[in-house]
Amino acid sequence: MYITRKTIHRRTMLRGIGAALALPILDSMVPALTAQNRTAARPFNRFGAVYVPNGVIMGVWTPATEGAGFELMPAMKPLMPFHDQLIVVSGLSSVPPPIRPGDGAGVHARASTRFLTDVPPKSTEGADLEAGISMDQIAAKELGQHTQFASLEMGIESTESAGACDGGFACPYTSTISWRSSTTPLPMENDPRAVFERLFGDDGSSDPKARLARIRQDRSVLDSVISEAGRLQAALGHGDRAKLDEYLEAIRDVERRIQKAEEQAGQQVTLIDHPAGIPASFDDHMKVMFDLQVLAYQTDLTRVTTFMVGREFSGMTYPQIGVPDAHHPISHHRNEPERIEKVARINTYHVTLFAYLLDKLRSTADGDGSLLDHVTILYGAGMSDSNAHNPHDLPIVLVGGGAGQLKGGRHVRVPKDTPLANLHLTLLDKFGVRWDRMGDSTGRLDDRVLAGV
Repeated sequence: MYITRKTIHRRTMLRGIGAALALPILDSMVPALTAQNRTAARPFNRFGAVYVPNGVIMGVWTPATEGAGFELMPAMKPLMPFHDQLIVVSGLSSVPPPIRPGDGAGVHARASTRFLTDVPPKSTEGADLEAGISMDQIAAKELGQHTQFASLEMGIESTESAGACDGGFACPYTSTISWRSSTTPLPMENDPRAVFERLFGDDGSSDPKARLARIRQDRSVLDSVISEAGRLQAALGHGDRAKLDEYLEAIRDVERRIQKAEEQAGQQVTLIDHPAGIPASFDDHMKVMFDLQVLAYQTDLTRVTTFMVGREFSGMTYPQIGVPDAHHPISHHRNEPERIEKVARINTYHVTLFAYLLDKLRSTADGDGSLLDHVTILYGAGMSDSNAHNPHDLPIVLVGGGAGQLKGGRHVRVPKDTPLANLHLTLLDKFGVRWDRMGDSTGRLDDRVLAGV
């Protein structure tokens, strides 16, 4: 038997002036089916973490019933279209050790730092930071062997601050959830232009002149690779041509929106600085960042992402949903119904924007399914009741099919005060990464929590 179907190398790039576009996973990249290489076409799992600050109102979050027949509570209603790919996990906790004499309380710093590390931050306002390696970075060390970027860290708020942000704890503790090592926090990039150029700029060139020339001429990344894209399309089958067209249009749309944000901000490109392409609208900012995350997954530039909707201790306001109050102060609701309702409105708003990401993932083809089928996203906060800075019974939901390893459509309650670290170890197993212990872990979750068997 002869197999003549032409295949394209997985690492094929479209190159142009100051740009190098990775391609989405096309059918033509999958080796012709034979007994020995069928496993090469098997979908792979990606990981994402989405963090929301200042806790949530648990009365509008936790489902009343367990199992497959659960009903989404008001804050999670926007996730109804994805009900069959949700695992709501209740009972997990992230309880820090007792505060040592002389240390600041740092409840917000502890919440965000422990979310993926399970290790309490060292009390310091200086540069001598210390916590623990986060589970996303443990996964990235393994999964990053197959991608251009080991991981991608993004957020909405700027991390350009110094000194203390929370009771004797340096600002990086509240500004990131990702730690490469116990002393190396990774900053969350909030500028879409910086993320875009990291993904699609030509990192192989040490001279930025070509890229700056392209930007000054108002030429898009796609314009610089259009001839190469045309030659490639001519060699593709009908299905792959359609997939490539959709991908290129998605890139053009994201770039157009970033350029529009730059124009509205009245900023111009200089020889030294990149334009700060940050949309004025919170909605637009969130959506363009989520679109970049989808593109990074689609092209397999990375399989690990982390995203902070806001910094812990965030004072962001949300007048667009009728909440002009600063988030952190209003989160201390003092059990006043009006304040509780406002915080609940913020919680629902964040979930609504998260649903935008899930919809994009579900509508993006990947192998024999969608990106949503082949991703595991951990969404949640480092505390539950924000009024009391409660580290017990955290709001945690897993979304996605996990490349066949997750069974959604369930609300699962684990034994009270099960360490969040136990979930982290269990998730790492799903990525083929065996890790013995994280922070206060006491073991792994029962297989039935994630796989439902």
